[in-house]
Amino acid sequence: MVKGSNATLSALSENVGSVIISLRWASPSGEGDADVSVLLLGPDGKVRSDADFYFYNNPVAPDGSVQLLGKVPAERGDEDRIGFDLTAVPEGVDRMVVAASRYGGACFGELEDLGVTLSDAAGEGILRFAIDDAQSVSAVIFGELYRRAGTWKFRAVGQGYADGLAGLARDFGVDIDDDAAAEPVLHDDPAEEEGVTVRAVTGEPVPEQALPAVPSPRRSGEAGQGPGRTPRPRTAKRKVTLPKVAKAKKSLAENESWRESRLFPVSALRSDRDRETRATSVLLSVMAQVPEFGRRLMAPFGAPAGRMETFVEVSLPHGDTPRRPDGVVRVERAGKLWTALVETKTNGNTLKSDQVQAYMDIAGRRGYEAVITLSNDVALEGSPLVDVKTDGRRKHKVALWHLSWAEVAYQAQVLICHEGVGNAAHAWLLQELLHYLQHENSGCHGFQNMGPAWVPVRNGIEDETLSQGDPRALEVAESWERLIRQVCLGLGGELGRKVLPVQRGKRGRDPRELRQARADRLCVEGRLQAELRIDGTSGVLSVGADLRTGRLRVSTDIPAPAQGYPLAWAKRLVRRLAEAPADLHIETLVDGETGGPRGTLERLRPEPADLLPKADDARITGFRLSLFKSMGSGRGNAETGFIRSVDEAVQRFHGNVVVLLDRPPARRPAVGESATSA
Repeated sequence: MVKGSNATLSALSENVGSVIISLRWASPSGEGDADVSVLLLGPDGKVRSDADFYFYNNPVAPDGSVQLLGKVPAERGDEDRIGFDLTAVPEGVDRMVVAASRYGGACFGELEDLGVTLSDAAGEGILRFAIDDAQSVSAVIFGELYRRAGTWKFRAVGQGYADGLAGLARDFGVDIDDDAAAEPVLHDDPAEEEGVTVRAVTGEPVPEQALPAVPSPRRSGEAGQGPGRTPRPRTAKRKVTLPKVAKAKKSLAENESWRESRLFPVSALRSDRDRETRATSVLLSVMAQVPEFGRRLMAPFGAPAGRMETFVEVSLPHGDTPRRPDGVVRVERAGKLWTALVETKTNGNTLKSDQVQAYMDIAGRRGYEAVITLSNDVALEGSPLVDVKTDGRRKHKVALWHLSWAEVAYQAQVLICHEGVGNAAHAWLLQELLHYLQHENSGCHGFQNMGPAWVPVRNGIEDETLSQGDPRALEVAESWERLIRQVCLGLGGELGRKVLPVQRGKRGRDPRELRQARADRLCVEGRLQAELRIDGTSGVLSVGADLRTGRLRVSTDIPAPAQGYPLAWAKRLVRRLAEAPADLHIETLVDGETGGPRGTLERLRPEPADLLPKADDARITGFRLSLFKSMGSGRGNAETGFIRSVDEAVQRFHGNVVVLLDRPPARRPAVGESATSA
């Protein structure tokens, strides 16, 4: 599409009852980001109330018509997705504006490849629009969905705003309250009383009165002053303070051999079939009983917001032999049913193409919307886990989606440990599910095998017999990408933030070509390299595995301050890293390049000046912090395996280095002021 053009959705696809809009952008530095928002407008071009403004502080519509689904890595940069259930949009809404905004003085002119893609319920992209004229604006309207004669259309807009998200919202009638900082969410000690809600960082119960009230709809013209006025939305991101840690209760067990009873036991699992059956039933039952969790998993696949029921071991006719998918998910909304068949694998078992093909055929004949595969493997863009054929003559399209067990655990952990759920029983169910998934006997541990090519490639690099074009190198490069995506999920679950791999390369290039280029570099350099970005933080984490030396390196670059003197920079950095490991390596970057002075933190603590270059005209642009670790040799997830060593290296670097950099610098006592009083 071109700017200003429009298109009727029903003319492009028969499956547009629900759609997903993906906003994309790329940052040359890997650090740029933006936030999406949606405004529902009435016939007058204004929101009906403040509740029609959906953004990071209000991500889901109660009726399910709008849901912000979050970011996913793309070929280069990110895509931020929004799900729309067009059958649930209220009659009083004529338009839905889709926008994105930046913060902290950043503008969209610093980003590249801005664009929007609209996909139908089967996941097929039917519209694309690129924005190439964004300059010094901090908010951009990418497009809008609007009704005409009972049908939905999309218009490519590409209009910029200089005053950010708050200015954009005000222009459409939202009453923003950003005069004061966003109020923190307070957390008291867990109270053993009625009316507690599970909320925020550790999932501890806190009194309802400690939680911020959800803004109720406010019609234009209502009073906005007085002690009883409706709270107005704030575009400032909410702050969350850690709750006080509750004292551990003394166990009533006589000794440590007594095991606590669990809702989902794993001790009786003896075979892969038992694990698959148990895992499927456990997951689907929790999805049906915890609406927040079920919707979060199914919304990216086009499921509407409605009543969900789940089933296992359902028999469906298929030729002479009935087929029995591991599970079925059905969602009812406004008398319509959305149905997905589920095929599950645990441990190292792989999905079978003929089995998935049969479920795709059954779903197509019966008018089901999707087939969802669930395994420990991680799907890569452009490289499907199973090859299936679709009948082009059939009007009804069936979408094929994949979900990793690591993604399931991530979503459960984010809900109960960081965002909270509104029911204590639901929180307990999620905790039991998470305990089950993390148990060593469940078989649901995520990506856990680098594949049969790992040992031959490692040996070929050591003896320098691996040549470019070797297909085994490509297999290792693909396994490395899967591992990095899983590391992102694990770290993101602990932090409660999105952690995404940084994708570098020209947009539009086939992702398989990018992987082949990485495989060729592996053959030449003997190294695997990746970068991670943590949402809400500057800079990236670089993860490297040198197969020649058998060492892992995790590092991050810190830019030099804009003001001050180099010696003061070095001293301040060493002070901030006082609690970091003594073997942390610090290297000075001169003119953005390596090669400056370097040393371990242990050696630099008494002499920070050793970080300064000898040449007086050398321009210090930053510092590189690195931790090294021995690389596991095995291809699996055992303690001595490569996968475990990479995960531990990233966790150690973040927990012992990055968290120190995120803390505000301690104020030094003034002259004559004691450290205690400071």
